Amino acid sequence: MPKHADKRPRHQQIAADLRALIMAGTLPRNTQIPSTQQLVDKYDAANATIQRALTILKNEGYLYGVPGKGVFVRDKQPFVIDVAAYFAPSPEGFTYKLIDVREVQPPVEVVDALGIAPNETAILRHRLLLHAGEPIELSWSYYPASIAAGTPLAERKRIRGGAPQALADLGYPQQNLTDQISTRPPTPEEVEGLELPEEVPVIRQFRVIYSNNMQPVEASILVKGGHLYELKYKVATT
Repeated sequence: MPKHADKRPRHQQIAADLRALIMAGTLPRNTQIPSTQQLVDKYDAANATIQRALTILKNEGYLYGVPGKGVFVRDKQPFVIDVAAYFAPSPEGFTYKLIDVREVQPPVEVVDALGIAPNETAILRHRLLLHAGEPIELSWSYYPASIAAGTPLAERKRIRGGAPQALADLGYPQQNLTDQISTRPPTPEEVEGLELPEEVPVIRQFRVIYSNNMQPVEASILVKGGHLYELKYKVATT
């Protein structure tokens, strides 16, 4: 008996195994998966359990059914994220929905990251990123009020060129960034805003942007559906 047995319901275990096979390419894109009976035999599970597992993967976008033919692996390409990338809005690509802009008392981690006093405020820009009309990321970006108050960063409207351009215009060009990556279950707000399927975790990035002399000018919490993304890092070894 393993020290830490998998206590998830059987359909979740099967979905996890099939998901791993799809991500590894063992079940290639645009190919038919084994029949329900073959999966019943492979996993020694009831037909209803297999169907529940397949429903999870259909909801996540990994599989699709063709009436009278079977279930196939969708040609699903994850968003491979270059951590330094800024998604410029485009007619057929990425667009932003501005949810809120206001002056707030930021959370402790933001206070620490920006190096501001505990009683200082920040300008919050809360946004939803969409791709082809589908929600893919929620973001909460904080800027020290001493920098952003009374500027386009504090206005409840989109900024031409985005926040990077606004900061550059203020004399704070972006020079470096750090990312802290974690995963966790989504909050109710994130489930609704990102239209997440059941049981999908989120990827949380805590990003700090630095300007000249490593001055922190932006701290952002970026939350993405874990079923949509892969994070790619390129590190020089010489």
